[in-house]
Amino acid sequence: MAKVNIVNVVVLDNPSPFLNPFQFEITFEALDNLSEDLEWKIIYVGAAESEEYDQTLETILVGPVPSGRHKFVFQAGPPETTKIPVQDAVGVTVVLLTCSYRAKEFIRVGYYVNNEYDDPEMKENPPSSPHYDKLMRNILATNPRVTRFKIDWDDTVSEIPAENGENVPPATNLESESNQMNMLGSRCLEETKLAHNVNSHGMDIDETSISMS
Repeated sequence: MAKVNIVNVVVLDNPSPFLNPFQFEITFEALDNLSEDLEWKIIYVGAAESEEYDQTLETILVGPVPSGRHKFVFQAGPPETTKIPVQDAVGVTVVLLTCSYRAKEFIRVGYYVNNEYDDPEMKENPPSSPHYDKLMRNILATNPRVTRFKIDWDDTVSEIPAENGENVPPATNLESESNQMNMLGSRCLEETKLAHNVNSHGMDIDETSISMS
């Protein structure tokens, strides 16, 4: 049984200019005292084709964690634009929020992100070279994909096989105050960007879609 559950995630400052920081207000519950830190990461998927373009935007350690409910705001700067393939700068991509304990990832929340020009003319005729200062970022905060992995919280054994992984939603739905965007093409990305990131971390586990109210 997992000792930490994410109760709620609110995507702040959304939509926002592409170069603004990512901000997530995270509420989680620890069912037991944790003697070591929780490691949280924000990862930006630069391209579906290869993990080479993944960027870890920020990593923070939270702990030791006493039992009970906790809330904090996790902020990360925008991705380095020079590391994003030109053809993937505009359109739909993914941002991942992950949490690990003792270097073992136990939950991952994936959000679709739509980057597009705010100016109608640029939207109709996008420049050959991306103008990041003109792009708007819109995170589909109302429909995250949540994957949970079974880990050994007490570290009594060296490894738990992947086939024993849990693939169930959190006890309560993740909620957000963001507006839902039009996600044309998100279904085709379901089997590319999100699946790519699961496999690239050596975990052969399917994801679960969670509809948010």
